[in-house]
Amino acid sequence: MSTDPTQAQHSRVPSGVPSRVPQLILLAPMEGVLDHRLRALVAGVGGVDRCVSEFIRVTDRLLPARVFLRLMPELRHGSRTPAGVPVRAQLLGSEPAVLADNAARLAELGAEGVDLNFGCPAKTVNRHRGGAVLLDEPELVHGIVAAVRRAVPPGVPVSAKMRLGHRDEERLLDNARAMAEAGAGEIVVHARTKLHGYKPPAYWDRIARVREAVAGQNLRVIANGEVWSVDDARRCLAESGCDALMLGRGLVADPGLALAVRGLVAPGWDRIAPLLPRYAELVRPEVAARHRGGRIKQWVNQLRRHFPEAQALYEAIRTVHDADTIEQTVRSLCAPQAAETAVPMEKARESFDLAGFV
Repeated sequence: MSTDPTQAQHSRVPSGVPSRVPQLILLAPMEGVLDHRLRALVAGVGGVDRCVSEFIRVTDRLLPARVFLRLMPELRHGSRTPAGVPVRAQLLGSEPAVLADNAARLAELGAEGVDLNFGCPAKTVNRHRGGAVLLDEPELVHGIVAAVRRAVPPGVPVSAKMRLGHRDEERLLDNARAMAEAGAGEIVVHARTKLHGYKPPAYWDRIARVREAVAGQNLRVIANGEVWSVDDARRCLAESGCDALMLGRGLVADPGLALAVRGLVAPGWDRIAPLLPRYAELVRPEVAARHRGGRIKQWVNQLRRHFPEAQALYEAIRTVHDADTIEQTVRSLCAPQAAETAVPMEKARESFDLAGFV
């Protein structure tokens, strides 16, 4: 590890590196949070092997290509973020044939792979037979995965994201086996039921039961849920027995978490802060003014969980409704740090695995 004092000033070294470093780290799909703009910035910090898009809702028809390109613009660039991180498209729906048609369209557009959503806990989504409610019907889960697997070329991966169950864990292993037998190459397990929502704790030991249930199948089980720190990652890997993690809110709150989990130097606030004005720039031309400020506040609110410095920024914009004023405040409080760290960032670039800062 470098002892360059400049690097030390602008970075932080993880205090508790997991005894088992994950072989794969994914950035989770987070509807209404991790759109392609924030996805690019967070994944660009480094340590992330693959992203999954926000879910693309499929009901009763084949979506036109322009819809996929709007919701996942990385399709225009080889299904990769600006930093070169692959992005897998996620579909949400309940009709096997329609999901299969849309998966085939995604494959034609060059998607890195197709992921299927069996985990969304939102009431509106569940009410329309999408997300976690489908875990009450393992036969339907099998039918969906099998139909999508048949619809895309053999070289296009098919994966699925699930929770422990809808209202309980009674069908947990039935659903996992259904996905495996239908041809899923990966299963991400969020270690809570739909009723648990996002309330701590996450039951990582239940993921070990899934691994045992699908042992011998040609697929990987990936652990997800309530990983906010290196220590959380260590315990999650140990309790689940997995060699791969999907990080969501923890990575939004601390974009350097994937690097830290790998035992690499992770960026401090002076490297993360300049990403906020950049995010504001990316949001401005594509998001309506009445929503722009909310997007920025949402990320700052998450960041203050990990960075004390973000608290002052949040207090400065919390009650402000005008998007232009919010953006100006973010620039004034965060942009100066970009100038101060511009040269050190170049010096330290080699110390950041897959950093991709721009």
